[in-house]
Amino acid sequence: MSVVVAIVGRPNVGKSTFFNRLVGSRDAIVDEFSGVTRDRHYGKTEWNGTEFNLIDTGGYVGDSDEMFDVEIRKQVEIAIDEAHAIVFVVDVTTGIIDLDNDVANLLRKSKKPVFLVVNKVDNNERIADAVEFYSLGLGDYYCISSINGSGTGEILDALVESLPTEEFVDHLDGLPRFAVVGRPNAGKSSFINTILGEERNIVTPIAGTTRDTNDIRFKSFGFDFALVDTAGIRKKKKVNEDLEFYSVLRAIRALEKCDVAYIMIDAKEGIGSQDLNIIHLAHKNNKGIVILINKWDLIEEKQTNTARDFERHIKEKLEPFTDVDVLFISVKDKQRIHKALECGVAVHKRRTQKIKTSELNDFFLPIMEFQPPPAIKGKYIKVKYVTQLPTHYPTFAFYCNLPQYIKEPYKRFLENKLRDKYEFTGVPVTIYFRKK
Repeated sequence: MSVVVAIVGRPNVGKSTFFNRLVGSRDAIVDEFSGVTRDRHYGKTEWNGTEFNLIDTGGYVGDSDEMFDVEIRKQVEIAIDEAHAIVFVVDVTTGIIDLDNDVANLLRKSKKPVFLVVNKVDNNERIADAVEFYSLGLGDYYCISSINGSGTGEILDALVESLPTEEFVDHLDGLPRFAVVGRPNAGKSSFINTILGEERNIVTPIAGTTRDTNDIRFKSFGFDFALVDTAGIRKKKKVNEDLEFYSVLRAIRALEKCDVAYIMIDAKEGIGSQDLNIIHLAHKNNKGIVILINKWDLIEEKQTNTARDFERHIKEKLEPFTDVDVLFISVKDKQRIHKALECGVAVHKRRTQKIKTSELNDFFLPIMEFQPPPAIKGKYIKVKYVTQLPTHYPTFAFYCNLPQYIKEPYKRFLENKLRDKYEFTGVPVTIYFRKK
């Protein structure tokens, strides 16, 4: 079990800025508005040879009945329960308010080491103002400025001394990454919560609930991989806020870094141009692809061929890349959720399979001898041999005398033959022709 430190506090005190400062990257979205962070967001850092996990949490609001505040409160309480130590961040510019007292009361019940951090202390006058935070009854405090990093060394020195001396384990290192992407409100976070069997990510009927990308390890039923929840990806012209712009940007980066992409589509809305853009982006980046049609339980008057016709319509839109699995699921009713997991793992195996050069040549050379590339200007193209290149996704090189004359239709012909012989469903295949 790795060592975990949770960063908590009321909204807009600088928790995510402090988190980014410690992990050394801009993993958490930061904005001047309160309530930006919602789900628990994980990162890792190291200080004086001690490595530990950090959890960034949303702003804690104790008495509110607002939907987001209630869900964020649950996430903060889970983070406190997971942590070995807690960093309680307050704001010197506003002083102590009722919400700070609510958080302090919650932390006293936790019986865990609590480090009171007074943020935004960037001049001597504010150092004097920080004295009032003694009244929270949490002992000594540490003055920092998360914007410029001043004071962070002192809090980190004290923090690592309190942590248990366990060897740091990154549970996600080396695991295949499965990203769940799609338009807003398609059911991505609900899908992950259903798989995990816990309310890991906040779910509401409001589109755009998820903002950060969140990595979670799933190890059960013989599976072991990292699941990545992402924000909904909308068209550029519909992204009006800076906050949503950064959420979408992180979702796209998560897609670019993953191994397999679950493309979540709302069955009621059907496949739209933005869904096609997401699928094409995954294909362009050579990611494994599984298409999930969620909310299938909401489709009324289903006939015998409703699913088949829906799948045919999707694949017509995807041409020429039609060799992909399409699953009809219901996260609400937990229909075909396990099948979706099996399908994602199978796609990852296909994406990483290696085929021997001798086997490829025994298969392809007779085909190309019987049906060679068309002659260009009286010049005949002779393919000498074929081999699979050592890349992270299926890439094949055909060595010939005149590679510049090979046209796209012949490449597709060879790809189709390759798919007929070997199982590459859901996996983009790249073919190069090179000079012998």
